[in-house]
Amino acid sequence: MDFNVNLIIKITGIGLIVAIASDILKRAEKEEYSLLITIAGLIVIVSAIVPEVIDILDLIRHAFGV
Repeated sequence: MDFNVNLIIKITGIGLIVAIASDILKRAEKEEYSLLITIAGLIVIVSAIVPEVIDILDLIRHAFGV
């Protein structure tokens, strides 16, 4: 298992885009769209992290022989 810097950069970029879009929508009094953008960003980030978490859990299982 190697350290994946690209994943961190991707998460940071998505977070910045979501934060900016959310702020713009809140200032335009479109709070419901802002919430949808935030939830969509969260789903994208979680879907990017899940494979890494699975790899870590497999590594732990292998290390303890479970």
